[in-house]
Amino acid sequence: MADRSLRGSGLGAKSNADPNGIELAPRQEIGFDCPREHHFTVVFAEEADLPAEWECPRCGEIARRSDGVVAEAKEVKPPRTHWDMLRERRSLKELEELLAERLGEIRGDR
Repeated sequence: MADRSLRGSGLGAKSNADPNGIELAPRQEIGFDCPREHHFTVVFAEEADLPAEWECPRCGEIARRSDGVVAEAKEVKPPRTHWDMLRERRSLKELEELLAERLGEIRGDR
């Protein structure tokens, strides 16, 4: 039975394709510095949008680019409160009328 075993390549084996004539896409390396003083580089395609921050592969901290490029500050919306949402649906006059109506019901029940 051993003489009839199948031969093949396992997962992760080298490619059997011929590497001659293969042209890789243009690339660029960007360096990153971690707050814990780790330095590493990441390879990106030449036309890729480059991030200003990247997670450090050693410690998981957020590393910043070595060339000093800083991320643009995003505009942060303040959280909407219940009052804000209520004001989107009703005017102050309507709210005052509803309040007077409810107070009348409560006082009348006594």
